[in-house]
Amino acid sequence: MQVTEVLAKNSGKTLVSFEVLPPLKGGSMQAIFDMLDPLMEFNPPFIDVTYHREEFIYKKQNSGYYEKIAIRKRPGTVGICAAIMHRYKVDAVPHLLCGGFSIDETENALIDLNFLNINNVLALRGDARPFEKKFVPDPNGNAYAIDLVKQINRMNQGIYLDTNIANGASTNFCIGVAGYPEKHFESPNGDMDLLYLKQKVDAGADYIVTQMFFDNKHYFDFVDKCRAIGIQVPIIPGLKPLTKRYQLQSIPRNFYVDIPKELADEVHAAKTAEAVRSIGIEWCTAQSKELKEKGAPCLHYYTMGDSKTIKQIVEAIY
Repeated sequence: MQVTEVLAKNSGKTLVSFEVLPPLKGGSMQAIFDMLDPLMEFNPPFIDVTYHREEFIYKKQNSGYYEKIAIRKRPGTVGICAAIMHRYKVDAVPHLLCGGFSIDETENALIDLNFLNINNVLALRGDARPFEKKFVPDPNGNAYAIDLVKQINRMNQGIYLDTNIANGASTNFCIGVAGYPEKHFESPNGDMDLLYLKQKVDAGADYIVTQMFFDNKHYFDFVDKCRAIGIQVPIIPGLKPLTKRYQLQSIPRNFYVDIPKELADEVHAAKTAEAVRSIGIEWCTAQSKELKEKGAPCLHYYTMGDSKTIKQIVEAIY
């Protein structure tokens, strides 16, 4: 079932969903099952699976020179989605990226997903690679998320890259996109960021999942501003608990979000690692309760492989 169908069917009820990362290359599918098994009691209608582009390493050769080698550290998104759907009988939502993929590779991935009856996707531009100062698209790929949305939407209309294909089978993808309550760090201002988001929705995006935030006011203001400019699709809040002291620096640095002073002060004052974790769980639980009380369509948790913490939070809400 499409994400938007699930949300409409359960209108007025706040659902819960999870995002998982593929295991590192060499890992097993059992690691995903072990992480998800404790969370399935909450009946998530869908589970997101992230996609990861290639990275480059430099390997020293016997000659003394270094060879640049492309690797994909977390492969297997499509297979993991199929395995999740088979084991749990819930829908899986693979992430699709612009970065590192040509439009032909993207089309082939979408064909594979369609054959597997996976009809939800989250369309993302993706981040710059560690050695790049800014995002660089594949020379033959989509440059922005809106371009990816348009490609998926064309396939939903039976239009393929090969213009010789007549009467191509129409896919039925429900398309999600990312939204940024505190503004995407590359956007010049919040108004322009909202305009870019509206363009993605106008191009065919069916729902929005937000970047994590630690102050619910950002989410509520974001929803109000979206509605004010005509964005009417569901907006799902993304949540991640802060559970380690170093995240006071790493989360703002990596995700460009603010940590509220009250939360930062409590974490600074904590004497032990377990105290920090407890503070983060309590904070995320309070966020979740307020979002649920005010009618958020779904609470989407970024698990980062930590099902124990997420389970503790969701148990307090449902």
